[in-house]
Amino acid sequence: MRNPDFRPMTRIFKRASHGFALVTAIFLLVVLSALGAMMVTFFTTQQQSSAVDITGSLAYQAAKAGIEWAALGVNNTTPGTLWAGCATGLTIPANQMSGKMAPFNVTVTCSSTSASQGSSTLYIYNITSVSTGLNGVSRGSQDFVSRSITARMAD
Repeated sequence: MRNPDFRPMTRIFKRASHGFALVTAIFLLVVLSALGAMMVTFFTTQQQSSAVDITGSLAYQAAKAGIEWAALGVNNTTPGTLWAGCATGLTIPANQMSGKMAPFNVTVTCSSTSASQGSSTLYIYNITSVSTGLNGVSRGSQDFVSRSITARMAD
């Protein structure tokens, strides 16, 4: 005689496994969505970092242009006379900067000392060029860039 409470094992196993694939699928969707979101965040951060790096290089080149502009003034001065540009604060004229460096504000400061060498006077210039900002970006902004270069020259 057969026991009325007897159920074959296959029926018990089938009932216990209902919905297992659904739970696994939902878990995989959540994990893959999180990985996708992290990849998008990483890509965006990398792009912003690259843009700031390029802007920093442009700011450096603008500051270097300020040093070269001052060197031109020192070299065009008659030996033994003080370069007139060193007496005043210098700002590179807007028409001198062009292309991708045009948005930068470049300020050149200069101090000089004189030394006597025999009967002639030698002037030594300490020149600092600072390029700041880009397209009106103010200090404290995450896009603000500033570079400074110092050079020493003599005539």
